[in-house]
Amino acid sequence: MDDAPKTPFHDLDAYIALPRLSGLALSPDGTRLITAVAEPDADATRYRTALWEVDPAGTAPARRLTRGAAGESGPVFTPDGDLLFRSARPDPDASSDTEPPAALWLLPAGGGEARPAGSRPGGIDDVGVGRESGTVVASSPTLPGAVTGDDDEKRRTARTEAKVTAILHTGYPVRHWDHDLGPAENRLLVQDGDGWTDLTPAPGRALDETGFDVSPDGATVVTGWHRTHGHGTWRPGIVAIDVATGAHRDLLFDDGHEYGDPRISPDGRTVVVARERLSTPHVAPRIDLVLVPLGGGVARPVAEAWDRWPSSVRWTADSSALIVTADEDGRGPLFRIDLGSDHAPGSDHDPAADTAGGDRVVRLTADHGSYTDPVPSPDGRWVYALRNAYDAAPAPVRVDARAGGAQPEYLPGPAAAPELPGTLTEIETTTADGTRVRAWLVLPTGADPETPAPLLLWIHGGPLNSWNAWSWRWNPWLMAARGHAVLLPDPALSTGYGQDFVQRGWGRWGGPPYEDLMAITDAAVARPDIDRNRTAAMGGSFGGYMANWVAGHTDRFAAIVTHASLWALDQFGPTTDHADYWLTEMTPEMARENSPHRHADAIVTPMLVIHGDKDYRVPIGDGLRLWWDLVSRQPDPASNPHRFLYFPDENHWVLTPNHAKLWYETVHAFLATHVLGAEWETPELLR
Repeated sequence: MDDAPKTPFHDLDAYIALPRLSGLALSPDGTRLITAVAEPDADATRYRTALWEVDPAGTAPARRLTRGAAGESGPVFTPDGDLLFRSARPDPDASSDTEPPAALWLLPAGGGEARPAGSRPGGIDDVGVGRESGTVVASSPTLPGAVTGDDDEKRRTARTEAKVTAILHTGYPVRHWDHDLGPAENRLLVQDGDGWTDLTPAPGRALDETGFDVSPDGATVVTGWHRTHGHGTWRPGIVAIDVATGAHRDLLFDDGHEYGDPRISPDGRTVVVARERLSTPHVAPRIDLVLVPLGGGVARPVAEAWDRWPSSVRWTADSSALIVTADEDGRGPLFRIDLGSDHAPGSDHDPAADTAGGDRVVRLTADHGSYTDPVPSPDGRWVYALRNAYDAAPAPVRVDARAGGAQPEYLPGPAAAPELPGTLTEIETTTADGTRVRAWLVLPTGADPETPAPLLLWIHGGPLNSWNAWSWRWNPWLMAARGHAVLLPDPALSTGYGQDFVQRGWGRWGGPPYEDLMAITDAAVARPDIDRNRTAAMGGSFGGYMANWVAGHTDRFAAIVTHASLWALDQFGPTTDHADYWLTEMTPEMARENSPHRHADAIVTPMLVIHGDKDYRVPIGDGLRLWWDLVSRQPDPASNPHRFLYFPDENHWVLTPNHAKLWYETVHAFLATHVLGAEWETPELLR
């Protein structure tokens, strides 16, 4: 294996420097496709994005459009073909020396320099444009007492000068993933000449973490809207806002579901909305789509019998179908959902009035890839998307939108595909209860029966998730470059295998999910190219929970790495950022039966604990309690086999390039010691 050619995965600096693509925006005429590319800044302490143009016809090379030092993101086209984007670059006409928040900029369709197109004291978070009218709507954090942008600026200045960072809350939640909610509240603003008109004065927390869309004629905005529900809970619904008057009306609210991500059809008549059934301690959630007339009316489900969870929903240009993605059997294909067999494009018929039984689901892609950011072409021929897989970083492609089973056509993109230090294969097994469990298996170059590779079991987070896509944070090829095979299984609770597969593990985290992981590990180590005597387990978030559970229930692994992990469920449930969600499943009985901390005395495997202090999904208290439970059981500190990698300024993820590099260096050192038999060597920057 040492004689294998070197790849970017053999050198962490080279890996960190690889360009990373995200997002797609298509011009109204279908001739321009824009993506964002992130690369490390000069000192490799953060990533900066730039906008690149990709030729939808697949002939011209990609070209870079922006080079601002502050980076650019969120591209969206106007009907005239101008490109709007967000950037914190300084306004050349501004007199302030302070670093500006993200503002709206415009790059003219005919070329030339980008110019400022709108700003707010709290910055611009998201932008929507009426596809016919050109009406611009933006979301912006605004302090609660502010009426105008000038009011907001004065209040922000007063807080800054008084050095006040306190936030006064009257409800729940107060945090989300990696940031505090407040003191500013999100508002929706419509651009009015050189200024903005507030469509949502005094919304409170209603617009936190919600999406919105603008009707083609610019007359209506539909948005997610959180409403308090008592006992610390809230329910997301959908509200329609009249742009001319600011009047609000409910489109979708009920006690049994949550709604989000509304998308208005190109003909302006129908809204498609993601719907999630509220879970109970005994019944798992289910995600599907519903259609509701924009003018109001009864919602109807889409493809009601389809046993998958759709996401990334987009309308076709003629409003007759939806393009969606969904997890499926360890993949993330593109699908087209034809809406009702009696709906003719261009007619006065509203697909929201069809019966769900008339919908037809067609899988457009036949490969093993996962697709994100789908954008249908105006002529209905193509779907543009970013394709990725465990053996392919995200890259722009186009897919035939008219027939199923198509292969993607790669477009000349901003970055070449990196060479991989191994191969990808697939394995599966049948568990004791007769359930099929499958996994991806990354094999390093040179692994064979004569030189079997040590195995790393990687457990995904979520838990409602699937190992089906390229990951820059948990990248198995970095491990393959060091000779490890990596097993990426989808146990019970994973998505893409039907509702019953999710239900099988619901409220039973230490049962079927653990049993599935052990069964697929048995299948992997039975291979002659895998060394069954050199194995380790790793996981983050819920995967970290499972790593902790594994540590307390088996000694089969030589080392365990647990990142941002749940340890004591009675502690995690009430202290996470959204306790109202987790506690619907995590009853006191469930927490008691499935909490890893109750099995601390049984842990004999060396563990590397990793946690960030700004993690609000799994608060640092879980990491600290886990570390105490490990070290307090060690009578001799000198022989303590465990390690704790602590990041004071990282969150649930380790996002900065320099810290990501240190994360991998520490993991590699820990595995080298306990799996490969090397001497422990502390990474240089930690000495």
